[in-house]
Amino acid sequence: MKTVVLFFEKGAPTRKILFYQLDPGRNLGKTNPLNDEDLAEFVKLQRTFADSPKSWSVDAKSIDPTTFDLSVKNPNGGEEIVHRTPKKIMDEITALDAESAEVLEI
Repeated sequence: MKTVVLFFEKGAPTRKILFYQLDPGRNLGKTNPLNDEDLAEFVKLQRTFADSPKSWSVDAKSIDPTTFDLSVKNPNGGEEIVHRTPKKIMDEITALDAESAEVLEI
């Protein structure tokens, strides 16, 4: 999880948690720091807790109170990749090995 900033409103209980997935489109570092332009969309969205492809809100009650784990996946992030099971991969390898052996015998 790459969350680096948390904001709290003093004197009010947290009801909603806004997540924002920052993607500046470049590598950040000492010689290429984060700037105001990188955060412009976040600043705009955080005022209203608006959802976008890079931001989403979660009800604070849905966070596990024993761990307070904030690693929530972006529900707007597109389709989830479905990976083959290890058994299917091994079956394919076996079939390809058999096919290769057949070709080499000819």
